[in-house]
Amino acid sequence: MKAKLVPLYFRENRTEKFDIQLRLLRTLLAESSDFLNPVALGDYIPECDAVVFPEILGEAYRSIEAFRAITVPIFLITSEFGTVSMWDWEIANYLKAKGVVTLAPYNLDQTLLYCRMVAVKREMKESKFLIFQDNPGEGFQPDIFKSFFWWEDEATRNIKEKFGTSIERRSLKVLGERASRFSDTDARAVWKKWDYAVGSGFTEQMALNAVKLYLALDEAIDSDNIIGMGTNCLNESASCQSTPCLAWDRLFEERNMMWACEGDTVTLTTMHLLYKTFQKPIMMTNIYPFLMGMSALKHEKIPSFPEIVENPEDHILLAHCGYFGLLPRSLSSEWQIRKPVLEIVNENAHVFDARMKIGPVTISKLDAAMEKLMSVKALLKGYVQYDSISDCRNGGVVEVQDGKTFMERVYSHHILLMEGDFSNELKVLANIMKLEAEEF
Repeated sequence: MKAKLVPLYFRENRTEKFDIQLRLLRTLLAESSDFLNPVALGDYIPECDAVVFPEILGEAYRSIEAFRAITVPIFLITSEFGTVSMWDWEIANYLKAKGVVTLAPYNLDQTLLYCRMVAVKREMKESKFLIFQDNPGEGFQPDIFKSFFWWEDEATRNIKEKFGTSIERRSLKVLGERASRFSDTDARAVWKKWDYAVGSGFTEQMALNAVKLYLALDEAIDSDNIIGMGTNCLNESASCQSTPCLAWDRLFEERNMMWACEGDTVTLTTMHLLYKTFQKPIMMTNIYPFLMGMSALKHEKIPSFPEIVENPEDHILLAHCGYFGLLPRSLSSEWQIRKPVLEIVNENAHVFDARMKIGPVTISKLDAAMEKLMSVKALLKGYVQYDSISDCRNGGVVEVQDGKTFMERVYSHHILLMEGDFSNELKVLANIMKLEAEEF
């Protein structure tokens, strides 16, 4: 989806430079943006994702009320390189002092990023998530799952009110029945077309079950405005003979479809927002801060956290469904399909053993009220393995700057992990989405 941009000029002085720069921008941003007809500052602005000034003049100092009347993001892209010109920093600073925030990118990649941000905002208004569940508070771990906010009607309303994205829920049991009706022959033919690395213990039956669930989910996408999917795959795992991990990988590759484990719609909303904006490796996983002690260790069936000599209280174990987290193959540095680890899923299900590159990462998540966007700088330091009786066969270890502050302010056990440092960019995204950027 391209950004819809309206070029603005100053009524008293539409210059030749404006038209030259606009022609240049139409070429530079052709793949990311559609430009509507130019409009004079102060006139009616048609529906769009943002306005752009190809030229900014001193008349801006005398046009504050016209700027304040603009209700969409304001881009200043005034140089021939698709960035702001350094001569325009004074006007940008003056506008900021008057309460008018502008976006003045300093390189072309940043300009393209801002265009994606506003395009994603519009896409979410026109789209929906598809979630498969029946009785989310019942199942194998009802004492845990009954406490999750994403099952509440309020969570659904918050997502709709903030982003315009609706949530459609269908029966997971019916989905499982539909998957079981595909024949082994059909599933085997599909599996042979795929080239996946599999670990020891992964059987043909696991592969066939995974393919059948993929076929059922693919069939369920009956409209173009479905942009994300999820199932209550753990607590209601009795409804399906497989887990949807492989289906999420295939649908991501084939349809650019976002996914979320356990039907977590808050995570799914964050996932879509972040990946479609940054287009960098991202996944959801569980956090087990070292400061949690036995509460975390017991849940993962591990005797201790890995030994950290310096500042162990600032470290977090990342693990989900037995491994690091559900990361698609194309976004991984290492990747393999393995047999399931958790006892509550079908014995012929499956899971991913995936890794990101070691280095800087960003932890992020939307809060329950859809008012804040969390941003935490972290360092992925490595991976740790436990024995075959644990629920953490290969987990990641990250370090944050202040583990105690993290514990006090983190929103959920589910977080999104992005490869790289996006702390500055998240502030811009939060501003565009009318969220508070909460960095800690």
